[in-house]
Amino acid sequence: MARTRRSGRSRRTTSSRRRGSSRNGYGALVLAAALIFGGYAYLHAHHGKLPDIGGKSGSSSSAGATGSGSGGGGTGGATTKGAFVFATDTTSEPTIYHFIESAHSSIDMTMYELSDTTAVSDLISKQKAGVHVRVILDQAEKSKNQAAYTKLTGAGIGVVWSSTTFQYTHQKTLTVDDRESLILTGNLTSNYYSETRDFGYFDTDKKDVASVVAVFNADYAHKSITASNADDLLWSPNSAQDRILSVIAGAHKTIDIEAEEFNATAVVNALVAKAKAGVAVRVVVESPSQYKSSISKLEAAGGKVVGYSSSKGLYIHAKIVLADAGQSDQAVELGSMNLTTNSLDRNRELGIILHDAPDITMIEHQLSADFSGGTQV
Repeated sequence: MARTRRSGRSRRTTSSRRRGSSRNGYGALVLAAALIFGGYAYLHAHHGKLPDIGGKSGSSSSAGATGSGSGGGGTGGATTKGAFVFATDTTSEPTIYHFIESAHSSIDMTMYELSDTTAVSDLISKQKAGVHVRVILDQAEKSKNQAAYTKLTGAGIGVVWSSTTFQYTHQKTLTVDDRESLILTGNLTSNYYSETRDFGYFDTDKKDVASVVAVFNADYAHKSITASNADDLLWSPNSAQDRILSVIAGAHKTIDIEAEEFNATAVVNALVAKAKAGVAVRVVVESPSQYKSSISKLEAAGGKVVGYSSSKGLYIHAKIVLADAGQSDQAVELGSMNLTTNSLDRNRELGIILHDAPDITMIEHQLSADFSGGTQV
């Protein structure tokens, strides 16, 4: 699960700020690549507006660019598809707001933590405009979600606390008009946007979206369901671990991981086996001191690990497993699940496995920048 982000956690020192200014050139390159990948589809979907960019002078981010034509439908409701990186050094996420604004008939949201007042206001505006809005919020995070719950229900929006069947409903997903689902690694918590590494993906695959809708309907009613993987999905507690292990098993040259939490035994053992077999394994992890045993096993096998754990700067909240970037068999898993037994076996989580070159190239560029910016463990 995502732990408390303020009290009791160590964060990086001001070295992150020094690194930030030196990354501006790299951020420009990522932006250029993102615009090439997105091209006309992105600009059309956003009525000619460029993506929101992180990586300002003094930022700990290399980029907040959007890739593969992603960014939601915009107010025109155009369908797009692709991955994007949360913009840092901002307290807003226009890419997500545009997606909410694109809805014509329905919005379904499952969110572990919801405190972004702009997103809440946008949901209320769509409800008032006749869009059917429904929201599931995690029951274990009531203290953090209560303000949003109160405001949404006061506007007539259907909001339910998640089922206690799951230890946490840690999923972070929005579905618009039953046509497109936004799958996130990050919560809608605006006070963390400026310091957190997270990713999102706009999924237009009809089978995927139908599965997301079916699971939402069941979870909203607190009914059991066997979640379908459809074409690209992985779900906790059903299939997440097996699907993540399949991505790792398919790697022949490289594995790159970005993880807030890192101690699932099966995953660590699979990475160790790959490292011993000569695959180049790199891991970027938050608070590495909490995962000493897992990290020691991987490094002893030849893997490389860097950490972010000081009091300031970038916080690694992403959940990414990337295999063989740039190769014909490349694949990336992106979603809400941490690499822990609890997250894989007991929570409600959702992720997706991608093979598209533009998305993987953009994600790999960001992971490489974050690896370069981390502290060797």
